[in-house]
Amino acid sequence: MKVAIIFGSKSDTEVMKGAATALKEFNIDYKAFVLSAHRVPEKLAEVLEQAEKNGCECIIAGAGLAAHLPGVIASHTTLPVIGVPINAAINGLDALLSIVQMPKSIPVATVGINNSYNAGMLAVQMLSLKYPDLKEALVEYRKTMKEKFINENNEGVEL
Repeated sequence: MKVAIIFGSKSDTEVMKGAATALKEFNIDYKAFVLSAHRVPEKLAEVLEQAEKNGCECIIAGAGLAAHLPGVIASHTTLPVIGVPINAAINGLDALLSIVQMPKSIPVATVGINNSYNAGMLAVQMLSLKYPDLKEALVEYRKTMKEKFINENNEGVEL
């Protein structure tokens, strides 16, 4: 497992599938867990310890409402943590602000509300710094994305 995807409630599963999709596109091993920072903190700490022992290199953490999960995870590890704010109340702004406003020296990278796909892509970028084959695949992905965009919009669009 190179990446752990952790989220606080089973109801967040659909939102967090985007991260798995991005990782699968690049054949990156991951494992997903439903763990609450408040309801099962001991189990969360145990899973984080095992993840590090098993070679995990990045953690994607999704949370809504008070959204403490990404920050709690960051307090237990030096691995990079990418927070995904989940829209559970007030359009997800509560979660976004909770995740992005981490105290000094315990950062959590943060993507847009419900945008776990971008969290997956950020994990790909982080890992590509270490793995040349992944870097090559990411460069090719971006090249193909640009070509597709240009081809689809080359003749203008019908309004």
